[in-house]
Amino acid sequence: MDLGRAVETYLRHVALERGLSDHTVAAYRRDLAVYTEWLVARGIGDTDAVTPAMVAEFAAERASAEPPPAASSLARLQSSVRGLHRFLVREGRADDDPSGRLRPPKAPRRLPKALSIGQVEQLLDAAGPTPGSEDATAADPSAVRDRALLELLYATGARVSEIVQLDVDDTAHGDVLRVRGKGAKERIVPVGSYARAAVEAYLTRVRPAWAAKGRATPRLFLGVRGAPLSRQSAWLIIQAAAERAGLTAHVSPHTLRHSFATHLLQGGADVRVVQELLGHASVATTQIYTHVSVDALRDVYATAHPRAR
Repeated sequence: MDLGRAVETYLRHVALERGLSDHTVAAYRRDLAVYTEWLVARGIGDTDAVTPAMVAEFAAERASAEPPPAASSLARLQSSVRGLHRFLVREGRADDDPSGRLRPPKAPRRLPKALSIGQVEQLLDAAGPTPGSEDATAADPSAVRDRALLELLYATGARVSEIVQLDVDDTAHGDVLRVRGKGAKERIVPVGSYARAAVEAYLTRVRPAWAAKGRATPRLFLGVRGAPLSRQSAWLIIQAAAERAGLTAHVSPHTLRHSFATHLLQGGADVRVVQELLGHASVATTQIYTHVSVDALRDVYATAHPRAR
């Protein structure tokens, strides 16, 4: 099949039958234009003439290009090529898939960004007043709620989606919290005194008045009109607190989760305990945080040891 016609047929398929966005289809088109131009430059104008060796050579050349392409861009390019050839085989327009042995590049493992303990304290103070302080008595109700939200996120390491799904009854277990995670799996997470005090202040001073404005809901965190707090609203609360705290690094709900895990490991917690607290199915997922701790140790060593450099 003619290369140009094959690409257009495939792009119509991904746009119409798979319902991909215009942005994604445009990215596929750019990738496949690079691929077909490379083939045409070597005298290949028909998909039946493409061999596994050619696909492998193309992938190798792209991987060694200058400047080096990002791993994500290279992976998308290879995905576009594999998608084209698999489509042609599936539709009976080609007998073999020359891209069958093509393996996507491994994306570099990105270490999670964690705040320092001091930065977390700045963030919490910017969210709202410390429960029991003089400022707390005159604080805006939203600030009381925001402080409770951030304290609970940092105290438990829970995902923001898990926190906004909490019911009031989930907090009625003393110093532990019942969290429902991915796959409806439930786990019990301890909650420190700071977070318990912040949640209690919110439950006592703020939630009853807000709950009376909306429909009855068991959700713990509410908006000012009584509706359950959304994940997006929680994200905006954290962003606003980060700006007030003067934290220039990107801070998201997951940043507090990363900080929770990193600070536990730096404090000597066992990685399997942290795995249980985070609700990770595999300890391998949790072990990425040990790399963060090792990096911190390396930095301290490099600055403190007289013969480290």
